[in-house]
Amino acid sequence: MNFETISIAVDQRGVAVLTLARPDQHNALSGQMIADLTRAAALLGADRQVRVVVVTGAGASFCAGGDLKWMKDQVDATREQRTAEARKLALMLKALRELPKPLIARVNGQAYGGGVGLISVCDAAIAAAGARFGLTETRLGLIPATISPYVIDRIGSAAALRYFTSARIFAADEARSVGLVSAVVEPDGLDAAIEAEIEPYFATAPDAVAAAKALVQAVGRPIDEQVIEMTLMRLADTWETVEAREGLVSFIEKRPPSWKARSS
Repeated sequence: MNFETISIAVDQRGVAVLTLARPDQHNALSGQMIADLTRAAALLGADRQVRVVVVTGAGASFCAGGDLKWMKDQVDATREQRTAEARKLALMLKALRELPKPLIARVNGQAYGGGVGLISVCDAAIAAAGARFGLTETRLGLIPATISPYVIDRIGSAAALRYFTSARIFAADEARSVGLVSAVVEPDGLDAAIEAEIEPYFATAPDAVAAAKALVQAVGRPIDEQVIEMTLMRLADTWETVEAREGLVSFIEKRPPSWKARSS
């Protein structure tokens, strides 16, 4: 399996470790990474030798959200172009959520925006104690629309309201308290905790595991094409606002946005 922005290693037990491999960019989600993850989901899902998938980040971060170049490209893109790019992210997350294998997040560092979305489509997540989390889109005049169905499904609407609207940064213990991550351990204990998390799966029937995952998703809140399309339209509408342009331009220019200046 050859990819540009991720790597996959499968051990003799059938544990696949999928590593986001852009450490210098804090594993931010570029268009290429989204494509690589979508392809990886299809390949891993079809591989009968793979029993469990662990997703993690290279370097100090898990996933810092959207790639800066991608964000710059959106400033002058058309509505259709923005929607097309957001749809690729939505379908990547959907493909990982529906992966017919246990999917475990090894959260080795910070996770913002799309990184939180990535954690939310996993079946379990173990975080290092120093990890930080945030849904910071409203700081840029945007909304976390594309990832919202998965995040809300994971942490509930009350917690989502708090984090979506305030864009606050929160620590690993708080992430555990709202159900975003399953456990928090010291960094030097992260690998042992992942091993303890995946061990029970070796006693389970692979097809039954896939059926159990599908059952939970069928009984729970549906995240179907209609929901995805609704979130894409809301994001497209927000991208066309004055606040969104000011937020993105100020971020690129490394200056405070106008609303932050007014409130200080």
